[in-house]
Amino acid sequence: MSLLYEKIIRPALFRLPAETAHDIGMSALRFASALFANNEVHQNLETEVFGLRFPNPLGLAAGFDKNAVAVEGFAGLGFGFVEVGTVTFEPQLGNPRPRLFRLSEDGALINRLGFNNDGARRMAKRLAHVRRRCVIGVNIGKNKEVPNEQALSNYLDTFELVHPYADYVTVNVSSPNTPNLRELQRTDSLAELLGGIQKRNVELGRKPLLVKISPDASDDELRGMADVAMGVGIDGIIATNTTVSRKGLRSNVDEVGGLSGRPLMHRSSEVIGLLYQHLRGAIPIIGVGGVFSAADAFEKIAAGASLIQVYTGLVYGGPKFPATLLRGLSEIIEKNGFSSISEAVGSRTRK
Repeated sequence: MSLLYEKIIRPALFRLPAETAHDIGMSALRFASALFANNEVHQNLETEVFGLRFPNPLGLAAGFDKNAVAVEGFAGLGFGFVEVGTVTFEPQLGNPRPRLFRLSEDGALINRLGFNNDGARRMAKRLAHVRRRCVIGVNIGKNKEVPNEQALSNYLDTFELVHPYADYVTVNVSSPNTPNLRELQRTDSLAELLGGIQKRNVELGRKPLLVKISPDASDDELRGMADVAMGVGIDGIIATNTTVSRKGLRSNVDEVGGLSGRPLMHRSSEVIGLLYQHLRGAIPIIGVGGVFSAADAFEKIAAGASLIQVYTGLVYGGPKFPATLLRGLSEIIEKNGFSSISEAVGSRTRK
């Protein structure tokens, strides 16, 4: 299957517009999920994070399955968890097409999708009928037309609808494609937003609450966000979202949007290490950004990530990518003398 994808399927898909190819892939997973069945079990990859049991640490990053239409298909590929969304309270069309671009020379993507989704009500109905084959997270965002002064109310409306069906919820304040959204990462705004959502979370029946942050923040800003997360009782931090930086790109591209893939690998790992060291491992970190191999995944784990997410690596690697990565990661864990994935978390940063 890997060779077939690399030699035939991927070249055919890459001749299509990026978003069209993505839609085709989603349809295949949605309507032929029974064809995808990775039943491999790696006991040294099983882990418990923020009170949830994960069969393995590999997750699908938010943005791939925005509307929770193919969760079972992704579970069949071998993912230990799937994060759906970003979802907003009201449906959104997102930005005009084209809005997703491949940078094949760099192993990267640029997207300016703009939180296009069916809305929280429709997602909640879908999640109510999903067969639970993995941990399911829901990533929530703000509707574009809602000013930041009303952000808390907008987030809460979404949170209340998806809360019953999510194993954990992630608050997205770091997408570069919603105007002014990243302003919510300022410590005062972030404390108000996360504090308000956490209060409602407790009232509804507490579930793990996470926050997703930007790689473009300064180190001091990152420490400030980490302190807010600690103060509010956040259960996990996702590091990181896409970047607006174009540093080091070989591709000749001039498109606005968030960059993901290999060029983000170093910075996201750097952020993970900084957060792990600053928080002394007190808050679990989900590492995402540029993971294309088992070695990449282990680098993020050794930096301080308890779990890993992928997006662009799956686009380039195809349906066998999760199984191949997990097999390799299990071998790396064993070769490094760790009996479990949890023992390896932060091993490099601690040194």
